[in-house]
Amino acid sequence: MVGSLPGEVGEVERLRGELAGFAADVFASLPRRDQRRWGACYVRGLMLDGRRKSVQPMAERLPDGNMQALQQFVNQSPWDPLPVRRRIAERLTEVITPEVWVIDDVSFPKRGRASVGVARQYCGAVGTRANCQVAVSVYAVTDAASCPLHWEWYLPREWTDKPDRCRRAGVPNDVVHQEKWRLALGLLDTLTDWQLKAPVVVADAGYGVSTPFRIGLEERGLTYVLALTGKEVAHPEDAEPHQPRLRRARPTDAAPLPDPTASRLRPRSRGRCRPVHRGDLAPGQQRRNDLTVRGPDRPARGHAVHGCGAEAAAAAGGTASCTPRHS
Repeated sequence: MVGSLPGEVGEVERLRGELAGFAADVFASLPRRDQRRWGACYVRGLMLDGRRKSVQPMAERLPDGNMQALQQFVNQSPWDPLPVRRRIAERLTEVITPEVWVIDDVSFPKRGRASVGVARQYCGAVGTRANCQVAVSVYAVTDAASCPLHWEWYLPREWTDKPDRCRRAGVPNDVVHQEKWRLALGLLDTLTDWQLKAPVVVADAGYGVSTPFRIGLEERGLTYVLALTGKEVAHPEDAEPHQPRLRRARPTDAAPLPDPTASRLRPRSRGRCRPVHRGDLAPGQQRRNDLTVRGPDRPARGHAVHGCGAEAAAAAGGTASCTPRHS
């Protein structure tokens, strides 16, 4: 920052000249001369010492500062920011030669509700849910340096579902809600259009768990390293989905089911069977059979079932093993 630089006038002037050249380069796409002038002034305000970087305190610190002119330049003057961002991204990429591009959320805590996109949501700056703005961004990163290449505000549905609120905040009419992973893919597409090539794309689990995001990176031919939560399931590449066969409905022409009123042939609760009276037996019919009955939802258990073993077993819904005993 300027306040920490050597005190020699010549050194300060030399650095101001370089800064003026930088501003002239990145603001060359602005159509009017006064826009380029106040753009350079705004950049110098950002570089000066001072905790607050809003328009009013910067205008007070600048010798040629004008709060109204700076406010007009930032909020109301019609100029396209994308060519400015592109030139900044090109210059920064040339300087640091990034090893990876990092996709991340950048949060800005807020107190009011008028700023674009402000809502109660997770705020990384404070580590919990809070009233804040969130921007999805792409950073060029090395072991020694990092810089933003492109970014875009995230608008929650509570904004996009209220056109009047968006209009009051200056949000264009064609802006709709997009998930963060969609915004991230859009930023990567824009950087590709700017002829910037991603070495490796890196992101945390907030993006790594999104299957559409991973597929989007694959479709774009990008190399990536994404964090996961550990709950994801992976299958071999040649695995095919399998759905178990469901029981079909009973055909209309099938044999009728046993009469449910024939309680003498059905076991009681807990696997016990009701005895068959002597008068119910035909002459010469077996009086007792030892059966092993297993219902469809329990293991096999041995029971002594009085009556016809095969019929009793069928009524119990299981299998039967008979040892006849004659009276």
